[in-house]
Amino acid sequence: MKNYFNNIKQEIKDYLNILEPNFPEWLNEYINTKELLSQSYISVTCGTIYSKLFESNFFFSSLDHSVAVALIVWHFTHDKKQTLAGLFHDISTPVFKHCIDFLNGDYMVQESTEDLTTDIIRNSKEIMNLLKRDNIDISEINNYHIYPIADNDTPKLSADRLEYSLSNALFTYNLLDFNSIKEIYDNIEIQKNEENEIELGFKTKKIARVFVKVTSKLSIIYREDRTRYSMQLIADILKRLNNENKISIRDLYELKESDVINIIENSKYNNIFNIWRNATKIKVSKEEPKDVYFVHHGAKIRYIDPLFNGKRISKCCKIAKNMIDKNLSYDMNNYVYLDFNFD
Repeated sequence: MKNYFNNIKQEIKDYLNILEPNFPEWLNEYINTKELLSQSYISVTCGTIYSKLFESNFFFSSLDHSVAVALIVWHFTHDKKQTLAGLFHDISTPVFKHCIDFLNGDYMVQESTEDLTTDIIRNSKEIMNLLKRDNIDISEINNYHIYPIADNDTPKLSADRLEYSLSNALFTYNLLDFNSIKEIYDNIEIQKNEENEIELGFKTKKIARVFVKVTSKLSIIYREDRTRYSMQLIADILKRLNNENKISIRDLYELKESDVINIIENSKYNNIFNIWRNATKIKVSKEEPKDVYFVHHGAKIRYIDPLFNGKRISKCCKIAKNMIDKNLSYDMNNYVYLDFNFD
């Protein structure tokens, strides 16, 4: 059987070790199930690492993210059920991740694929046997929204939001190094928020502000012109291939990302895909461009206004509030395009 830890880069091992130096060995059997291992072939970047429009080609997988979320939850709670809910939260992620939400027209909420989580777990004999052995009911681990340390509503800080912020800043966009990651992580504790719920929060204002600076930059990257364009283009190529019976919706959940790229490369959309892949700059216009494929819509706003000693940092730090306000004012009204058309 494939073993997750035997197949990941040393940098990822070092990162996971920051999140939880004392790895819970009981978690290994769950990680090494077929359904979770399939997530190791999906990039968290929603396909953007395949284009020169983006600066990174570091492959951090959906499984890497899920394991890291589980370790954060374990680190702060030492609760098996909450940790497993964190581990399984993206088990229904398809290739190109949130691009499939764009395909489904769900680019503002980006939750259209989550409904399959319970089905995938229930249909896995391997996972269900482990849960039965550990006396855990599926209803206790199939929805991480019920555990506020694992997940909560924007702009609160949860293990999920914390993880993709740290790993994207470290591996994908080079906004932080390992020492900075550790400094941020070691400054976090469980606090009570304004609704008297538990939430991850910062002990010091300085580190909370550093985190807001980084996550405000990331927030714009997640929805800027080049990102919205890339995700919608991939979605539209996949939609056309599906309409032409060249790829099924089921394939998006069962094939590796590399397999789907091969299908695109062997289709009539290969030239379009290559133009996008080799582009280094996106084109924008306030007016609708003629005779080209363009994207003109918004996207989900992911941002974090974390706690500092039980209060939102925006309420007690003008610098942090300004960074958050600047992030939220990012303009998504442009028409975004490259010089080609589908037809």
